[in-house]
Amino acid sequence: MNIPFVKCIFNQHIVKILFSKRWLSDIKTSHYNRKEPNFGVLFDIDGVLTRGRKLLPYTRDAFRKLVTTSGQFRVPTVFVTNAGNELRSSKAAKLSQILGIPVSAEQVIMSHSPLKMYTEFHKKHCLISGQGPIADIAKNLGFTKVTTIEQLCDAFPNLDMVDHKKRRGFHSPFRDYFLPIEAVVLFGEPVRWETCLQLVIDVLMTNGNPSSPIIRPPVSHLPILASNADLLWMAEAALPRFGHGSFMYCLENLYKKISGHPLQYTAIVGKPSEITYYHAEYLISRHAHELGYKQPIKRIYAVGDNPDTDVFGANVYNRYLQTRALSKLKQVVTQTAAVSLTANLSPIFDTNAWNHSNTVELVANDAEHYYSAENIQSILVCTGVYNQEAYDETSSINHGHRDMIMDPELKKPKYTVEHVLDAVKLVYEIEQFH
Repeated sequence: MNIPFVKCIFNQHIVKILFSKRWLSDIKTSHYNRKEPNFGVLFDIDGVLTRGRKLLPYTRDAFRKLVTTSGQFRVPTVFVTNAGNELRSSKAAKLSQILGIPVSAEQVIMSHSPLKMYTEFHKKHCLISGQGPIADIAKNLGFTKVTTIEQLCDAFPNLDMVDHKKRRGFHSPFRDYFLPIEAVVLFGEPVRWETCLQLVIDVLMTNGNPSSPIIRPPVSHLPILASNADLLWMAEAALPRFGHGSFMYCLENLYKKISGHPLQYTAIVGKPSEITYYHAEYLISRHAHELGYKQPIKRIYAVGDNPDTDVFGANVYNRYLQTRALSKLKQVVTQTAAVSLTANLSPIFDTNAWNHSNTVELVANDAEHYYSAENIQSILVCTGVYNQEAYDETSSINHGHRDMIMDPELKKPKYTVEHVLDAVKLVYEIEQFH
């Protein structure tokens, strides 16, 4: 055999082996050097991704940046909406369809989602108001005994007297078996406001027995849970539309005018309440875990179109996060001081082991892993409620709910961009994530 030929073949094999090793090394390097995000993004839906049923421009482009070619999210993402007229699973299915990527129900927070935590009301007989499958929504949240406004109208047909055509001259046989209402749950703006306002006030004024005459207005009324206090929201129309906050405003003023006492809420959930963002922080961290990321989430970006809801809520929660961080620091200092004191008093005690185990317990348990954010930054887009020219004229008007102290400084976003694609680009630029 020709010796140079053998050398040539041998050298070719060496080159192939070296190339293969280098190729594998490049793959490993690119895999291990892939930046794992320690941040997440919260998206409002109406006015940010959609206007009513219409998908806004740049929405699909924005989400192409957020997912891989196979449709898997690259960045932990949660959708936080103040809509309350459908189940989370239904909203997730709609998002999957319009965005062209799989969105799970665990990535969606509806305005009513935090009501799942109010277990003390789940076994009470609740009057529920709103539209859509509200009985199913209530049961999905844990409520076991619910009556809708329509069912109350059927039981007490003489109560709904605004529409003359619907007036009936007889009593329902069900009224004698009707159990008293124990709480009221307002899921969202109803279709027929006049009926809903009348019957909710009837129930409050009679302490849950709408067939009884009013002897005197109650000083304290039945518990009221409400979700979504948005005064306005953005649909297909060029102008903002009345939100559930507008209905609540009517209810509060009518009740005070009739009873002489202010209407009091047991809880108001949905943006901008802190409990909604607390829930969102947990879901962001859980989504990161599901994506296989090990790093805890340190920063959250909240993209919205409403300064009174999205921006205010994110900024209020950011203040809470600063307080929480300071509290954790004080706790660590206290624990460290306790270790030092124990070390001085008892040199036999293994202080290093005690310090290590307690530090791990303090900062690495499940709660700490899921609630690890250090800050949340608000990003305002100009495709929904917010309009620069109109806002300059009306920024001093408080569109927030009566029970919320609206610090004007907290309505100012950290960043303002034109649309959702610019918001995603901004986040990537800040995080140096590509």
